[in-house]
Amino acid sequence: MPIASHLNLFFIAAVVLIITPGPDMLYVIARSIGQGKVAGVVSACGIFVGILVHTLAAAIGLSALLMASALAYNIVKYAGAAYLIYLGIRNILSHQQQSTRTTLQKSSLTTTFSQGVLSSVLNPKLALFFIAFLPQFVEPTQGRIGLQIATLGLIFDVMTILCFVFVALLSSSFSDWLQNSSGWRNFQRWFTGSVLVGLGVRLALPEQR
Repeated sequence: MPIASHLNLFFIAAVVLIITPGPDMLYVIARSIGQGKVAGVVSACGIFVGILVHTLAAAIGLSALLMASALAYNIVKYAGAAYLIYLGIRNILSHQQQSTRTTLQKSSLTTTFSQGVLSSVLNPKLALFFIAFLPQFVEPTQGRIGLQIATLGLIFDVMTILCFVFVALLSSSFSDWLQNSSGWRNFQRWFTGSVLVGLGVRLALPEQR
């Protein structure tokens, strides 16, 4: 278990990083505005699962493999970018409207959750973040390093979903009264699609050194 002084610093750093808008938070915001608070919370849960995957990967060394192998990094990076761009374009081009919010939720919650998982899992920058960030708070004399990394990653993940659920509820409050507007439905289709495409393009861009 990490020592208390390391945990205090970890909490401070984690809060700063979590509240800084990034691809995952933008995804939650887009879903919340586009489909309501339930979809926003479900997308946050998908991000939660995706971060758990990265935590496990960091604990067993997969993230180190991505750092060491340019080919592995590029495969995951561009697969994730292509997936997000595909989702965005499909959303923009879709003209099918659901008759009620209940129908929309029932037909899309599973997809919304899985897209949240995949958008997080297929982000190699997040994997590299975990391998670079979590070990800074590990103390080798306090036990197994892999277990410490897993513990820190789980703490970070729980803090993230609490923040993202709050963001989803807050974001959705701006869209509830607009759900019956056809103009708003067109806007949310373009907004959600544009955010997804933008995230994909951002992920595909070369790293800034």
